Amino acid sequence: MANQDELVDYLKRAASDLHGARRRLLEVEARDHQPIAIIGMACRFPGGVDTPEGLWELVSAGRDVISAFPDDRGWDPALFNDSGETGTSYVREGGFVRDIADFDADFFDINPREALAMDPQQRLLLETAWEAVERARIAPDSLRGSKTGVFVGGSTIYYAGSAAHAPQDVAGYLATGLAASSMSGRISYAFGFEGPCFTVDTACSSSLVALHLAVQALRRGDCPMALAAGVCMMATPGTFLEFSKLNGLAADGRCKAFAAAADGFGPAEGVGTLLVERLADAERLGHPVFAVIRGSAINQDGASNGLTAPHGPAQERVIRQALADAQLSAREIDAVEGHGTGTSLGDPIEAQALIAAYGGRRADAGPLWIGSVKSNIGHTQAAAGMAGVIKMVHALRDGILPRTLHIDEPTHQVDWSDGTVRVLTEALPWPENDRPRRAGVSSFGMSGTNTHVILEQAPPARQCAPVAELPVIPWLVSGRGEAALRAQAARLRDFLAGRPELSSTRVGFSLADSRAAQSHRAAVVAADREALLAGLHSLAEGTPDGRVVTGVPSPGETVFVFPGQGSQWVGMALGLAESSAVFAGCLRRCAGAVERYVDYRVDAVLRGEPGAPSLERVDVVQPVLWVVMVALAGLWRSYGVEPAAVVGHSQGEIAAACVAGVLSLEDAARVVVVRSRALPELCGLGAMASVSLPAQRVSERLGRWCGRLGVAAVNGPSSTVVSGDTGAVEELLAGYEAEGVRARRIAVDYASHSAHVEALRERLLGELADIRPQPGAVPLFSSVTGERVEGAGMGGSTGTPTCVPRCASIR
Repeated sequence: MANQDELVDYLKRAASDLHGARRRLLEVEARDHQPIAIIGMACRFPGGVDTPEGLWELVSAGRDVISAFPDDRGWDPALFNDSGETGTSYVREGGFVRDIADFDADFFDINPREALAMDPQQRLLLETAWEAVERARIAPDSLRGSKTGVFVGGSTIYYAGSAAHAPQDVAGYLATGLAASSMSGRISYAFGFEGPCFTVDTACSSSLVALHLAVQALRRGDCPMALAAGVCMMATPGTFLEFSKLNGLAADGRCKAFAAAADGFGPAEGVGTLLVERLADAERLGHPVFAVIRGSAINQDGASNGLTAPHGPAQERVIRQALADAQLSAREIDAVEGHGTGTSLGDPIEAQALIAAYGGRRADAGPLWIGSVKSNIGHTQAAAGMAGVIKMVHALRDGILPRTLHIDEPTHQVDWSDGTVRVLTEALPWPENDRPRRAGVSSFGMSGTNTHVILEQAPPARQCAPVAELPVIPWLVSGRGEAALRAQAARLRDFLAGRPELSSTRVGFSLADSRAAQSHRAAVVAADREALLAGLHSLAEGTPDGRVVTGVPSPGETVFVFPGQGSQWVGMALGLAESSAVFAGCLRRCAGAVERYVDYRVDAVLRGEPGAPSLERVDVVQPVLWVVMVALAGLWRSYGVEPAAVVGHSQGEIAAACVAGVLSLEDAARVVVVRSRALPELCGLGAMASVSLPAQRVSERLGRWCGRLGVAAVNGPSSTVVSGDTGAVEELLAGYEAEGVRARRIAVDYASHSAHVEALRERLLGELADIRPQPGAVPLFSSVTGERVEGAGMGGSTGTPTCVPRCASIR
């Protein structure tokens, strides 16, 4: 019996072990094949293409952008002729990226001499890496110190000549400036990435090999996200000269992919950069998903029929490997972006490999459509795979298969008769069926390294919850220098002007959350889209505008600024109180301090509950605003954000004094309540107006009213508030209206910040005489004088050390 029980126990343990092993095996299988999301893209390609959208517009329109050599290369024209002489090229056109010498070195904290010594490929990689991250709605500086990986495909080019003959100015910088390893290493250094980082050179397949390695690193957990890039810049004419010797170039510089007329490839240059992460992470973090990488594979021709000759069986094998990695069958792929360079040897071999890998099992799946972006922009060599991926990402999203140019008829060296694989000689719609659209992308290196990547249409995006438009919206813009700031404002203005469907509030959130803040900053603040766009226009043109605030922040210093009346709305702070226990607690403490002196509940006012007093009453709005402002300061401090100084406008100075420690919470609550109760005595005796002119011009106008009007506040370079007698304010507004100057009356019937307030002075000093301001722990600055205010000095001219700030109650 004992032996039988032992046997049963053994079998149970064995079954449990097998179950655990199976579970672990499935977990490993899922990990090794998990889909990877493309969450950001950036590029530079021939034809002035500087965005992925620009490449798609070019390809979908069927444009050819092969052109004459640019003037900025300094190439000797004598090298390009039809003589057939050794050391010359018979090709006079190619695909070129514009202005490769232009580089904002200061943006990346690179000194001018080092920038001059840098391979242009490194410069373009830095630019597109920054753009790819921002296009993923991630602030690049937020990734500093992360394990983000960098995988770059590219080849060294000695654009500066030999080090021995380099200018003395760049001595010491050429070692890193020209090294292929610096293509990837400089990105990691500039961005502060600490994940895997290397440059790979497999000739024309380099960029897809880099992407494959990034995919593998993500699946293994080596990094949470990765930049994968490919780059090729022809700073010298070497490609044209060397391949002319081999008679490998198309005479007209154009790639005639899979065409009977194929006569060689057309050299081109470009850079493409992708930001990729695991799909599950992208969906969890809310990052945009442009497309999904389902699988990829690399292999080598091995001992084939020549080092540089393409090898059909190896190409077929790498396609089957990629399909296995994607866990898909050949019939589930609709199209392939081919290597398709336009050579009479390589294209037929590639087409036969595609037919062998995809054609035999298609049955009723319809033909596999093949094409090549090289027919539009030329063969961008180490960047070619990235050009193909970016093209196909947009094709997957838009449901269009663009045509391949320069095909008189498909090559006669391939048997196309069964129709299982066909060339895209015309653009076709790409309908959605019962599964996502899918495509393959191929790249084959001259030295025998082959790559194939399987792309899939992005899953449906999660619907964003409706957002309530804020009553006032900030749009934040920044740049390295004033010129860069204005240029950024112009780009943002032009982008948003043609997209009225975009929520102004969501735009504001994205600008604040997904952009790195540069040295020169601006905030455009307005209540509606038209005003925000007008503010951007003023910023771009460098003209003063009351909606625009600009400045250069001091490193490490944060100032808390507390506004006056007018920033309130029913329901303010309620959503934050529901989501933040810390803020809710601060709000309760501040409300409790106020409610000792009033006959209403602050939360009832905020909610607009029946029977609660209106938030529009001056004796209600000011205490309630004070509660919200001081509570917000408490929330910021809970996050470790401590102010280096505080400042307040109008009644906001009472909140500033409280946060600075000049007033206790209880004393500040008493001040704001007593002050707000006194103000109704002034109702019906005055008025205020906002004038869209500089304060100096307004002040010159006010002299005719002999002290009945005064400047109450300067809100901006061209926004001035006037306060005084009702009749005088109406006369002022009538005059400005006649002159076409924008001016409006503010919705109050008393004259704050004017001589009218003097009538309240003695009452306030008497009621608050027992309050003693303290020195304070945080510097407090006056919004009237601009000078620092000592806590003990915040009193009336009678010498009574009350806490009634002059700018809060008298001026």
